[in-house]
Amino acid sequence: MATPSQQDQTTPSSHANGHIRDNEMTDSVNGSPPEHLQQQQQQEQEEARSNKQGSNKYKHTFAVHATSRPSCLSSDTSTLPSFFGFRNLVGVVLVASNLRLMIENFKKYGLLVTLSGSRIDPDDWRNFWILYLLTPVFLLIAYLIEAAAVRYAKNKVGERKRAEEKHDVQAAEKQKKYLFSTWRVIAFAHGFNATVMLVISTYVVYYHVHNPGLAAFAELHAVIVWLKVCSYAFTNRDMRHAYVNAEPDVTAVLPALYKNCAYPNNITLKNLSYFWWAPTLVYQPVYPMTDRRRWDFIAKRFCEFFILSIVIWLACAQYAVPLLENSLDVISDLNLIGILERVLKLSTISLVCWLAGLFALFQSFLNLLAEILRFGDREFYGDWWNSSDLRSYWTSWNKPVTHFMKRHIYAPMVGRGVPPVVAQIITFLFSGMLHELLVGVPTHNILGVAFLGMVVQIPLIWLTDPLGKMTSSNGKLAGNLIFWMTFCFLGQPFAAIIYFFAWQAKFGSNNRPEWPLGLGDVKI
Repeated sequence: MATPSQQDQTTPSSHANGHIRDNEMTDSVNGSPPEHLQQQQQQEQEEARSNKQGSNKYKHTFAVHATSRPSCLSSDTSTLPSFFGFRNLVGVVLVASNLRLMIENFKKYGLLVTLSGSRIDPDDWRNFWILYLLTPVFLLIAYLIEAAAVRYAKNKVGERKRAEEKHDVQAAEKQKKYLFSTWRVIAFAHGFNATVMLVISTYVVYYHVHNPGLAAFAELHAVIVWLKVCSYAFTNRDMRHAYVNAEPDVTAVLPALYKNCAYPNNITLKNLSYFWWAPTLVYQPVYPMTDRRRWDFIAKRFCEFFILSIVIWLACAQYAVPLLENSLDVISDLNLIGILERVLKLSTISLVCWLAGLFALFQSFLNLLAEILRFGDREFYGDWWNSSDLRSYWTSWNKPVTHFMKRHIYAPMVGRGVPPVVAQIITFLFSGMLHELLVGVPTHNILGVAFLGMVVQIPLIWLTDPLGKMTSSNGKLAGNLIFWMTFCFLGQPFAAIIYFFAWQAKFGSNNRPEWPLGLGDVKI
């Protein structure tokens, strides 16, 4: 039984609780937290402050280890730290390492870059410009072939329509079949024109343009124009097919973009000339266009291309050439350890030149050309550096070639019933032949190394495909590492050493190296 004093103490308490509940309701209505919650929060904050700092009087007593926390690099941490500092460290180390190599190179070889050593024979320049100026001739022939095909198609379509108006079904079908049969003649004319152009260019480059750099530009231009002529012929053949069939809705079978310049209105010299200069290998009668030219953008891209071209030239002359010259003896002796050491040494400068070349070509030059022509679609490359499998790399690093291969080689074969795997192999074999032309012909050594390099990619693509499809980060990491290892060591450095050795064995002025195992006895 409670004493009076206890009752006196209890009664105010109950009244106080009643007031607290009333205050809670009032605070809840006003939107502010209840008073006892505010007191609880203040108490928790005071405890946290006390654990962290201790009392104001006893400074040596605050709790350093008050909560459970993982290490910031542990897998169970809730938030990963930024690696901004490590990125800066890697940059500093790369700069310092390469600066050391530059100093070491200069102390050992001196300044190797000279304008007199870069002089190109006047005969090489003359043959180069002859090949370049012959290009419009073959383009003009392609235009004349298509113009004749248009004239013939219009006449036969008119005859077929007149036969249909007379309800002469047999005559109409006869005209249609006769028209389709003549396409073989048109295809032969286009094929002969393109092949003659490529054969003449390849012959002149191989036998009459000695400088490998200038020869590479000449052969590259010939291959590009050859691919453009093929695309021009293939695309106009299909559009002519749709025109002859008199499709009721052309946009249903052809892209709606083409209606602005539908066949045969696209067969003009102006249209073909634009395609000649356009930064694409795939012909379309109409391309997406920008509204205007940005001259400041053009100036920036030109400066980028010019500076990077100088950087590549300096890097090759000062750093790559000595490494390549020092590799001649180890290849002649078939010293595998020495060859591996040379490949690893060359991989750094090869990577620098390759990355600079990719940026100069795809980012600077093609964007410069696109801006001048107001060419709208500028996806010339993808983020190939993040590739987790080799298939992603080969389909993203050079979009113009990828589009050509897919549109004019792979897709037509699959559409005709060829299994996709077989179509992929044929596409890679065709690409390998083009690579051999672009490397073997300018260096005047058809070795098949570039071709075999492309063939080897086929099983590597199949092996790395599962890594690219993995959802875990470890699979993608492994795939990206495999890509970079093959990219840096098994690709450009090894091929550069082999072709440089072949060049020196064939044209070296002093102490020509000898092929190991008697391989030099085979003359090409």
